[in-house]
Amino acid sequence: MKKHLLAFAIAALAAGGALAQAADTIAKVKASGSVTMGVRDSSGALSYTLGDGKYGGYHYEVCQRIIANLEKAAGKKLEIKYLSVTSQNRIPLVQNGTVDIECGSTTNNATRQKDVAFVVTTYVEEVRIATKANSGITNIAQLNGKNVATTTGTTSVQLLRKHERATGVDFKEVFGKDHADSFLLLESGRADAFVMDGQILAGNIATSKNPADYKVVGEVLSVEPIAIMIHKDDPAFKKLADDTVKDLIKTGELAKIYDKWFMQPIAPKNTKVGLPLSETTKAAWATPNDKPAEDYAKK
Repeated sequence: MKKHLLAFAIAALAAGGALAQAADTIAKVKASGSVTMGVRDSSGALSYTLGDGKYGGYHYEVCQRIIANLEKAAGKKLEIKYLSVTSQNRIPLVQNGTVDIECGSTTNNATRQKDVAFVVTTYVEEVRIATKANSGITNIAQLNGKNVATTTGTTSVQLLRKHERATGVDFKEVFGKDHADSFLLLESGRADAFVMDGQILAGNIATSKNPADYKVVGEVLSVEPIAIMIHKDDPAFKKLADDTVKDLIKTGELAKIYDKWFMQPIAPKNTKVGLPLSETTKAAWATPNDKPAEDYAKK
């Protein structure tokens, strides 16, 4: 009996230690003096590269505000390290602690919530279809027999296949390693359409050589909450991040940050994405929450 109790106690201590180590971002950054932000190279106006190791975007800036409060909690100035992540590796890198906060274009859904946590929703996305303006494609049905690009590790084509109007539509998927690569498939003619978050499509079109050559068409495939991603089971950091976003909403600062990145000309090409704040995003801000995409799909 004693052996069993001793074994149980050792196991409990080991488990507790592992949980403590995995779930205290504030203590971790205080000890290391640095915080690692996961960023994206081509996630539209949410997160993108400016070149020379510099980044910008709506979620990038929101994360800077969260990190400012993280520094206050840690009681010290932190070195901010930027790590470019992809749709494939972003979740594992948050899970294993390589990335402390992921500031890209990640959909908050029930499956992902089993592995990571999400800050309250900062943007609600509509998944759409981009094509060349002269393609003649205007809806899902016209994708039959076509090559459809999407980015590896994303959910967009799954949503397209599940859409009620896609029944009987047979298309071939072609994959880009990131959003810029997927847009290149469309640009070069290797794909007839690119299915992705509307703002990513708009952002890539706005920064293309000839924006007038492309258009966003067809039905809205889904409405999804996009959020900043952090380590699961870290209540202190989750509260800090949630409270930061809630304060930005309350003061009107989040609306100003949104306007800066979506409605004003942005670097490096001084182009404008031109996506006004949607009613669904306004609704998410009105009652801040971290509900997954499945809740948005309910009628």
